[in-house]
Amino acid sequence: MLQVCQPHCFIIPDMGSWRPRLPGFGEGSQAAEPGGGGRGPGRGFRGRGGSYHQQFPQSGRGAGYYQHGQGAASQPRAAMVSQQWRPAGPAAGYLGHGQAYREVQPPQNYGGGRGGCGSGPSAMAPELRQAMETSHEPDDISSPEAGSPELSPRASTVEVSDQLKGLSVQEKSNTGQEIVQAFPVSHKSYKFPHRPGNGSIGTRCLVKANHFFAELPDKDLHQYDVSITPDVTSRIRSRSVMEELVKLHKMSYLGGRLPAYDGRKSLYTAGPLPFTSKEFHITLLEEDDGSGVKRRQKTYKVVIKFAARADLRRLEQFIAGRQAEAPQEALQVLDIVLRELPTARYAPFGRSFFSPDLGRRRSLGEGIESWRGFYQSIRPTQMGLSLNIDMSATAFFEPLPVIDFVALLLNADIRSRPLSDAERVKIKKALRGVKVEVTHRGNMRRKYRIAGLTSQATRELTFPVDQGGTVKSVIQYFQETYGFAIQHTYLPCLQVGNQQRPNYLPMEVCKIVEGQRYSKRLNQSQIRALLEETCQRPHDRERDIIQMVNHNSYHEDPYAKEFGIKISERLASVEARILPAPRLKYNETGREKDCLPRVGQWNMMNKKMVNGGRVRSWICVNFARNVQESVASGFCRELARMCQASGMDFASDPILPPMYAHPDQVERALKARFHDAMNMLGPQRKELDLLIGILPDNNGSLYGDLKRVCEIDLGIVSQCCCAKQVFKMNKQILANLALKINVKVGGRNTVLVDAVSRRIPLVTDRPTIIFGADVTHPHPGEDSSPSIAAVVASQDWPEVTKYAGLVSAQSHRQELIEDLYKVTHDPQRGTICGGMIRELLISFKKSTGQKPQRILFYRDGVSEGQFYQVLLHELDAIRKACASLEANYQPQVTFIVVQKRHHTRLFAHNHNDQNSVDRSGNILPGTVVDSKICHPTEFDFFLCSHAGIKGTSRPAHYHVLWDENNFTADALQTLTNNLCYTYARCTRSVSIVPPAYYAHLAAFRARFYMEPDSSDSGSLASGARGGGAPSSSSTSRSTRAATGGAVRPLPALKDSVKSVMFYC
Repeated sequence: MLQVCQPHCFIIPDMGSWRPRLPGFGEGSQAAEPGGGGRGPGRGFRGRGGSYHQQFPQSGRGAGYYQHGQGAASQPRAAMVSQQWRPAGPAAGYLGHGQAYREVQPPQNYGGGRGGCGSGPSAMAPELRQAMETSHEPDDISSPEAGSPELSPRASTVEVSDQLKGLSVQEKSNTGQEIVQAFPVSHKSYKFPHRPGNGSIGTRCLVKANHFFAELPDKDLHQYDVSITPDVTSRIRSRSVMEELVKLHKMSYLGGRLPAYDGRKSLYTAGPLPFTSKEFHITLLEEDDGSGVKRRQKTYKVVIKFAARADLRRLEQFIAGRQAEAPQEALQVLDIVLRELPTARYAPFGRSFFSPDLGRRRSLGEGIESWRGFYQSIRPTQMGLSLNIDMSATAFFEPLPVIDFVALLLNADIRSRPLSDAERVKIKKALRGVKVEVTHRGNMRRKYRIAGLTSQATRELTFPVDQGGTVKSVIQYFQETYGFAIQHTYLPCLQVGNQQRPNYLPMEVCKIVEGQRYSKRLNQSQIRALLEETCQRPHDRERDIIQMVNHNSYHEDPYAKEFGIKISERLASVEARILPAPRLKYNETGREKDCLPRVGQWNMMNKKMVNGGRVRSWICVNFARNVQESVASGFCRELARMCQASGMDFASDPILPPMYAHPDQVERALKARFHDAMNMLGPQRKELDLLIGILPDNNGSLYGDLKRVCEIDLGIVSQCCCAKQVFKMNKQILANLALKINVKVGGRNTVLVDAVSRRIPLVTDRPTIIFGADVTHPHPGEDSSPSIAAVVASQDWPEVTKYAGLVSAQSHRQELIEDLYKVTHDPQRGTICGGMIRELLISFKKSTGQKPQRILFYRDGVSEGQFYQVLLHELDAIRKACASLEANYQPQVTFIVVQKRHHTRLFAHNHNDQNSVDRSGNILPGTVVDSKICHPTEFDFFLCSHAGIKGTSRPAHYHVLWDENNFTADALQTLTNNLCYTYARCTRSVSIVPPAYYAHLAAFRARFYMEPDSSDSGSLASGARGGGAPSSSSTSRSTRAATGGAVRPLPALKDSVKSVMFYC
């Protein structure tokens, strides 16, 4: 049996893996004896029973091509027939005792992860954002490119039988105990659900999309393998070799053909070459180092050998819906052909191209500047092949003298003093791997890559010059050899070359080479500057996209001409619908008992929360020096009044007066004040319900430290607000804070009227639980931090508004959620079932008194290249979690991926029509598109559920990977849109479905729980969607063991925090 390391998660109170019996699920069942039999009908997956190995590329979220299973006969959308789940031993009932079944897990060698840094609305702490900043993430933000997914076809798993019939595997162990195995389903035996027709609900309209129709070439595409000897590691050099080869031999040996080259091992032609294999010898001058010395010639042997034909007919059949799997080799060829010219003109990174000539440069601070560019990807859609073009921007190093860069980085004059240790570490991290050129040798501009900094100042550095032990100082060497007098002798030298033979270069003789992308994490001011630079109103963005298409002149591209590819110069016109906003219910005691949002927003005037929470004892700690005690007291008083007016049972005064504490003493101050409060409450046997924290506007790591102490150590929920909010103290800010406080203490702000009246199809007719799941990864450069997985699940039915959440640390950049279901073995208690899905199902049963009969699973953060492996792993975990609770327990599952990191943008057909745009000029909230630019056959749609605030709105892309509930397009689109109005933190609809949003917030919060690591591997992780304030320290937080091996479990949340929406 393959053993899989099980990660750890927080457990909701009384949801332990040792299963107490509760009435309701399998009542009266007896505990199973070890090795017991017991069978019951259920659902699962059938495979061959063996383990399988599969490698997948790491890829940026939302990028890549559609990838598909090669199905045989069409299947029902549920894709599951009558199947059997057979946990070993008789079912003990949901929550009953029983012998857990054993399992065989596939080896966890998946690639994956969301390359690059997360993008989000703000990198500020959730509570520190202005009350009006409520959109899920800023629109029109071209995040720094996170790298390109691989183009190669998805690796296949072991072959399995035709279709998903009888999907569970039963095997007998030596003891007679049955084994339920992990299901190694091949993508060749399964295809994602077909589109169940197009939706019809809503007001029809036309929108424009940044997709440009690409006419399929009528050519016979050929692929050739290329080998270059001696080996060339640089793509630039490889391209130079091939350019010379084409220049010399195009009209002779290449038969007049203009090939497209991927820069590595493959060459593509529009028709066959006159040979199947041929060897060429290409002579090039060595790369110019600027020395003026005559360059030597170097000869390369190039072998071109026929590899395969790319069949465009299969691509035509796929677009027409007559073939299940996208022919990746054909898409790969077309993509490389269209990248040839931009690659030669611009700096390519991932699927984007950048140049200082494509728009003005802007300094982002600390020696970093932004370059404009464009994103380009060819995709199969319902309208045929589509070229998706979008504006993009990313950060580059400014081509500065190193000494100037360092001065900007440190924001200090370093020309008159030595560096501190902290400054040395910061410089080393910023410059490691950066390419510089020397400036002290006249025209000779030799380039080097920085490996580090010397620990000694330049004036102290010496090196041996002969075998006899004679040494010479660096200062002396530069003076004697180059006649160069080093001025800043107290600064360290740059170390270039390797550790065995290091070379020392004084900072003042080096300049950063232009065109190097900055891939490390940006700080808050840099992010703000980049967002300001890239944030464009829809009309301006549409104009720039069209100008970029015209600038690229695809109709004159010699490679596009050679391969017969024709690109339209007009944006695609797409039919859309505007879904109606749902009616929201508020408390009957308010003047307005319900509300119909207008253009994606509403307010709390004359309304009371549908279920007000109770806060009878609370305290306030002030960490902002500029907020006087009287101001803090006045703020607390006004906040209490707002909570009362909103419908909460909220005590008017804190049990202790607001207290000032120094930000450096956060843990000591919080624990001392908590102790004082508990001493007052002790005789009354009451608990402290809430802590209000007032933070400085620039608070560094204070926010995360406060959350960690409150939720891990003290077991109390907290609400933070920054000093500027305290001084402003208007009703909008206070009402927004009241919304967050209410859900943190167990209340509900609003619910859907249709939910209360049981009118939501496939949700309110029988108990339904809605899950949200996400994985957040460390920022670039933090190579030791784990990824954090979070799963939330609705705990009320039929309202589906209140969500409990669990979090778990897992392997670095692992996208698959490892802890959805797990089995552990305890010496005393035996086999114990656990995992996040199981615990949340148990919690739902405790909250509602019913077990879910349907599961809706919204999964955020999965790129198209990861669809199969995520579905394979996570649906299996859901099945096993259900089967471990009751033998006959088989709720129907719908699994939906939510994507935000894509480059599709929708524009109003007429920007001047005030009835078709919101105040920001964006398309109206509720706009849904499920035709033309969507997948040729599968069930997906774009939904812009929010009103724009700034920039161009980015619609969310929903793709159904599994659907046993047989949702219609209207039912799923309406449900998803309506849920976006139930987000607890604001009175606006949000851009992605709330359970997925909450999962991201919970995963981000958990980063604050990790133990600080003082290594120089990176800075404190923060700043993703809805995140907290960044740290100004140089420490990172990590749960990785000291050996760098296993991931340590996150510290446990207190029971009083687990069951509420503490992450809001």
